[in-house]
Amino acid sequence: MSRKIFDYLKIIPGISAEKSKDILLVNPTVASERVYAESSQLSVYAFNKEQVQKYALANIKDSFLFKNNGLINWIDIGGICKADIENLSTEFNVHALLMEDIFSVGQRPKMDVVEGVLFCQLNMLYYDQNRYSIESEQVSFVLGHDYLISIQEDAARDLFDPVRNKLQLSASKLRQRKADYLLYCLLDVIVDNYFIVMEKLALRIEQIEDEVNNYTHQQSLKHINLLRKELILLQRHITPVRDLIAGIIRSESRLIEKRNIKYFKDINDHITQAYELSENYRDMIAGIQDLYINNVNLKLNEIMKVIAVFTCLMAPATVIGGIFGMNFDVIPYSHMHYGFYWAVSAMIMVPLLMLVVFKYRKWF
Repeated sequence: MSRKIFDYLKIIPGISAEKSKDILLVNPTVASERVYAESSQLSVYAFNKEQVQKYALANIKDSFLFKNNGLINWIDIGGICKADIENLSTEFNVHALLMEDIFSVGQRPKMDVVEGVLFCQLNMLYYDQNRYSIESEQVSFVLGHDYLISIQEDAARDLFDPVRNKLQLSASKLRQRKADYLLYCLLDVIVDNYFIVMEKLALRIEQIEDEVNNYTHQQSLKHINLLRKELILLQRHITPVRDLIAGIIRSESRLIEKRNIKYFKDINDHITQAYELSENYRDMIAGIQDLYINNVNLKLNEIMKVIAVFTCLMAPATVIGGIFGMNFDVIPYSHMHYGFYWAVSAMIMVPLLMLVVFKYRKWF
């Protein structure tokens, strides 16, 4: 059914078929086609209170050496190579269902605790200023006793540079805590970036509102429709993150220290605020759409009023001309010497009198 709707949308000018496909064609029972990377970019940060070391790895098997080495290890993987992820999952006891989630496309943000590891999956969001659209990148986290594995779809970009910079500071809490605090820092960066994306959406909403207020045109409805779809996708990405963070807080997993629960609660506050803002944005878009419709109706009413006034003003001339233009032998006053001038004067004076009356009654 949804595919039929999508095919219909393609023939409507001004509708973004690509975004409609993203919204409509989401079926979790059908395996998505993922384009796997030929190889992954691997880096490892091994740290404790006294030291931090960064390693760039050429082979996924080299990361196995960082298991149970007495340090906290962040294994950062950029690009999803199927063979690398399978080997890593086998070594770190990642369940097959979790590995399937890593390979999936468009997976709903979630968290789970399976066979001694805590798994989180959500989306990093970016805003394309040129296309006025939100781009998403799926990222997965596997938390163990002394390690955290992060798996990103795109090796060329991420949001984790602030965390990497904190690792270089010996006095930072990140160096004093375990891997669960590292997970908090990464999740916090992702959620905080949601607000940056939403700020850019807010600016776009203001632009469209000014456009509708100042010079409503046919493209305005297209811009409203595209922005409304972006907000739908935004809510689809951020709404489940509330359940993800709440799941971590309620999990009672030994992998999450009790003293760090308050930090995850802080993320929960932020994502709740982001969700409420997205609801406000959606209401604003609905209001702008109503404003657009009202402006179009108002413009149509103005046009109809002008047409009605001209029609009324032309009616006397039409009546007079119709009476004296009838094909009868005897018409009163039709043979007067100045009859034509009297008729034309009546055709002019009566509309002028009507115009004065309309103006006096403030009909226009």
